[in-house]
Amino acid sequence: MKLYGSPTSPYVRKARVLINEKNLPVDFIIEDPWPEDSPIPARNPLGKIPVLEIGPNSYLFESVLVVHYLDNVDGKPLTPKDPAGYWQAQWWQALGNGIIDAVIARVLETRRPPEKQWADKMAREENRVHRALDVAERAFKGGRYLVGPGFTLADLVMGVALQYVDFRYPHDWRSGHPGLARWHAGITARKSFQETLPPGFVKPA
Repeated sequence: MKLYGSPTSPYVRKARVLINEKNLPVDFIIEDPWPEDSPIPARNPLGKIPVLEIGPNSYLFESVLVVHYLDNVDGKPLTPKDPAGYWQAQWWQALGNGIIDAVIARVLETRRPPEKQWADKMAREENRVHRALDVAERAFKGGRYLVGPGFTLADLVMGVALQYVDFRYPHDWRSGHPGLARWHAGITARKSFQETLPPGFVKPA
């Protein structure tokens, strides 16, 4: 298998962390979807990353689907099997994916010419992040992992999401969310997170 994408994309990084966790035989190939001559649209008609090549001329795309496939390909999914745990993990993943979406929307706005930037748009996305952090802090039960006794996709997606906040929207979210901060420090110390850090990432003080 081959995973195509950017080392700075949080959507791609979710797959990379999972590949590392499971030690899956997947080659990571850096491809930029933005140039006109990018090969990505030939593999994903939506022109987005990640793209996972699972066989000759056979590709999966959209990060949720890619992660779902990688989670199940070895028959040892990290998704909880009990109904309550399953839906709790789905809830955390939805929250984490929403945080990523909001930070990316804010980043894209900051890259527009200053005279064309929409301050209200950036404030809206920042508020989405702040509300999500507040909800996560209240929902966190204080354990080593977010759902159940072991590492799940809930930890993976939320871990990547909050590290993307640190990367692209750095601010002191930890002081107001101490439980979440402690959990995040433990999760991001894992080898899978350390070995997939985006280039240029600066660890928060």
